[in-house]
Amino acid sequence: MEAGAEVTVFDPEAIDNVKALLGDKIRYAEDQYQALEGADALLIATEWSVFRNPDFEKMETVLKNKVIFDGRNLFDLQKMIDLGYYYNSIGRKIVS
Repeated sequence: MEAGAEVTVFDPEAIDNVKALLGDKIRYAEDQYQALEGADALLIATEWSVFRNPDFEKMETVLKNKVIFDGRNLFDLQKMIDLGYYYNSIGRKIVS
């Protein structure tokens, strides 16, 4: 963020805790798709069920780039290949 990155977050369970820690240093979205509007990439850092089966077609319409960094290994590698995403998940091969 010091280098100028803008961060928008959505967490259906911990948003109040995040707001208490970070205040107005970042932006907060009301749902997972609003968080992606105009974003260069998606970073997944939690595995709440709401994130497990996203509408990838909707994601394509709001994300600038089809790029996902997945810290929870939520998605199938072959599906990411089929959908044409750059997909970097922890401990697995990078899909591009």
